[in-house]
Order: sequence, then C-alpha cells, then structure tokens
Amino acid sequence: MKLNDFTDMMEKIAPRELALDFDNPGLLIGTNRTEIKKVLVALDLTVETAKEAIDFGADLVSTHHPIFFAPVKSICPKRPDTAAAYMLIQAGIAHFAAHTNLDIAQGGVNDALAESLGLLNIVPLPPENLGRVGTLKTPMTLEEFARFVQEKLDTKVRICGESDSTISRVAVIGGSGGSECDTVHAFGADVLVTGEIKHSQALSARCTGLNIVEAGHYETERVVLMPLIKHLQTISNDIQYKLTLSERTSLRGV
Repeated sequence: MKLNDFTDMMEKIAPRELALDFDNPGLLIGTNRTEIKKVLVALDLTVETAKEAIDFGADLVSTHHPIFFAPVKSICPKRPDTAAAYMLIQAGIAHFAAHTNLDIAQGGVNDALAESLGLLNIVPLPPENLGRVGTLKTPMTLEEFARFVQEKLDTKVRICGESDSTISRVAVIGGSGGSECDTVHAFGADVLVTGEIKHSQALSARCTGLNIVEAGHYETERVVLMPLIKHLQTISNDIQYKLTLSERTSLRGV
C-alpha cells in the first residue's frame, strides 16, 4: 500500500476535521519508501517504541498521541522530545497520529472505552462529542463500580465521591477529561470515568454531586488499539500490523 493510501484510510476512520484546535494529527514524519508493508501501532512515539519499530522492520508507526504538538527548532538524537523522531527519520520510518479526531470518531477511543465497561444505550457527549454516556446493565455503588472499572481496564483507580452513592448513568472520556465535568453533570451522568483529572476539577465535581473514577491516561486510551488494528485489517489485508509491546513496561501505571 502507498503511504498516501494509508493516510486516506485513516482519514476515513478518524477525519482530521474532527480534531480539536490545539491538536496536531496526521502525517508528522514522511518516508521515501514506495510501499507501506509493516505498521507498528502504539499510543505514543517513545524511544522504546522507535527501537521496536526498527527491530520489527516497520515502514510506519501509527500512534494516538502526536509526537509534535508545538514547533521544534531542532531535531537531535539526545533531545528527549526529538530523540524518537530522529531515530525514525534515520531509519526511513514514517509517523502518523490520530488523536482527538480518534477520540471523537465513531468507533474511536471513547466508544471503545464505553464498550469495555459494558455500557448500554451509548450516546455522544455534547457539544463536541468528545466523550460518551451510557447506562450500566445493573446499578452499583461507587465503590463497586470502581472495582468493576479496575477489573475491566486492568488498572488501579482513584475515586472522588461518596462510596455508597448509586451509579447507573456513566460518562467516559479517555485521557484527560477533567475540563468536561460541568458538561458531564449537566448531561445527567452519575460518574465520570477518565484517565486523569486535576485536584481542583475533582473538588468542583464533588460539589455538584458528580462522582469521579480516575483510571489512568494510558489505561483509558489503550482500549482502542486492538479494535483499530482489527478495523484496519478488514480494510487492508496487505499490511502487517503489530501492537507495540514496549508500552506495557514503559507506560503502564503501577
């Protein structure tokens, strides 16, 4: 498959126009390779991920988070923010990112997170459709629900709220969702499951009666990777996709 065919394919899955203003999705590192045959899929482009891509013989690394959010003045092998990019450029490997556009897209991060928790009647969270809201099959207390999230996402959680409060309607926002607490509360959710939230945001949410389950940035977003690979495989069976192994040790919470 040609590189532009791959980017066109990803554009259909997660249209660039869905991305929020601050974001920088798309093709961030190009390559002069004529064919894309092997793709490593990850959340982040780290030095470990770049090494894995080179060892795998990847032609492209597809990540959720862009390696560049702001312009850089130099790309050097010893700079922490550019070392991975330098390695890919040296190896002729491309880098593509689908970030907030994949959060918002149908079948993206937040749909995958909602489905991982078995939510029913899932609907987008207005106004930007960044999150999802659904209902539990059986209501639980906040304490029971927190243990349920831990099990389903294989993570450790922190909660803010009354442990015995009843949870039925659940909002999910993968990654950092603390800024959406007022919207989540207004939409009638009993709890927000998100990756990370500021202390002040959690306190404000508690004042409104919105419960919080903080489940880890990585853990709330990694759920999209395998569904994305499976989707890509149904479209492009001429590419070999590999889910990164390096993130299991370098990014997973403890």
